[in-house]
Amino acid sequence: MRSFVIHMSSSTARRPNAEQLCADLPNAELIEAVDGRDPAQIAAVTLHPGNLHRPRYPFLLKSGEIGCFESHRRVWKKIVADNVDIALIAEDDLCIDKARFSKAIQFLSQGNQLNSFIRIPVKQNEHPRVVLAAQDELMLILPKIVGLKTTCQVVGRKAAERLLAATDQIDRPVDTFLQMHWITGQPVHALLGSGNREVAGEIGGSTIQTKPPLTDKLTREFKRAAYRAQLHLHPQRPA
Repeated sequence: MRSFVIHMSSSTARRPNAEQLCADLPNAELIEAVDGRDPAQIAAVTLHPGNLHRPRYPFLLKSGEIGCFESHRRVWKKIVADNVDIALIAEDDLCIDKARFSKAIQFLSQGNQLNSFIRIPVKQNEHPRVVLAAQDELMLILPKIVGLKTTCQVVGRKAAERLLAATDQIDRPVDTFLQMHWITGQPVHALLGSGNREVAGEIGGSTIQTKPPLTDKLTREFKRAAYRAQLHLHPQRPA
């Protein structure tokens, strides 16, 4: 297994954590993140205002979200170009428990890896449609609704090819798009119990999130709840 750590070299506060991940993850290397604020870096990206797929996404993409999406596409392209069977993709605000994470990687070293997309989330809030395997504190599930955040995942080459084909145009953040298995044709599993944490708040804060005014926040929460309700009409189902 190879590992790719997405990191923007200008984010100096995150550099030590990114380098630690490269030391801790198997066969790891840094991948330069796409800066969504730089028009030259996203000139080839075809954007839509939330209306490319259904349900309609109720918010315009922020520059950080565009950069994040294109950063993951950059890694998917590398997986395909380098003929990597299976890869671990981490963002630079991931923090792992080395002992537990080593067990997690061993646990995932079985099955059809080429077609796999397995989230190793920092939050354990997904509800299983099916429990596929369990060992000690680890549990591999097919969640009813795919969770958010792309802090850490294991991606097979066939899955990367499938996702690249489905994302030549974008209209919503990458984690939100990955929830749309009926569009991508890609099942998304989750491995719970790895001990993963997100440490963005400890190393300079989020590169995407901002704090809107209270009135805007309430409006966004209402729109977000309505969008989530539509997602629940599309639960994942066992193959």
